[in-house]
Amino acid sequence: MSLDRPVKPDPYELLPAVPSFSVTSTDVTQGKPLGEAQVYEGGNTSPQLTWEPGPEGTRSYVVTCYDPDAPVVSGFWHWIAVDIPGDVTALDAGAGASDDSLPGGAFHVRNDFGTKSFGGAAPPPGDQVHRYYFVVHAVTEETLGVDGDATPAVVGFNLAFKTAARAILVGTYQH
Repeated sequence: MSLDRPVKPDPYELLPAVPSFSVTSTDVTQGKPLGEAQVYEGGNTSPQLTWEPGPEGTRSYVVTCYDPDAPVVSGFWHWIAVDIPGDVTALDAGAGASDDSLPGGAFHVRNDFGTKSFGGAAPPPGDQVHRYYFVVHAVTEETLGVDGDATPAVVGFNLAFKTAARAILVGTYQH
C-alpha cells in the first residue's frame, strides 16, 4: 500500500521568522536516513544533539522532534523536552528516555505515542519517505510556562511568543 500524497511544506517556514543557529548530531545527518537506534521498533533512542549557544538573552531550550509527513492533518510529535537550562548545549543519546535523563529541571511533554519520552520513527509500511525535524528552540524565559500535562500544540503556541532562535536538523526514514 502506498499513500501517495504531495510533500507537505517545511512546517517551520510557516511560523514567524527567527534567527537560526547550528545543531549537529553524531546520530543524525542532515537529509539522510535515521539509523535503527532512532526507529521506534529499533533502538527507540533519542539521538545525541549538540548546538551552539543561542543568541544573547537565551535562558532555556526546548528540543522537539516532529514528522510533518505522517498521514494525519496534524503531523506527528515524537519528542518534546521542555525547560532545558540555558547553559546546556548538548544532550547525550538516550536523553529522551525519561525526565530523569534530562538536565536540570527539564521535563518531557507527552508525545503522540502517549508517552513522556522520545518515540522513534514509525511511518506506515510502504508510505513515502518521512522527514524528522529535530529542532532546538532557544527560549527567552527560564521556563516555557507549561507543565508535563501540556499538549504539543500548547508547547508550540508558547514557543511562538518566546523563541529567540531555532536550530533545525532533519533526518528521514521510510519503512
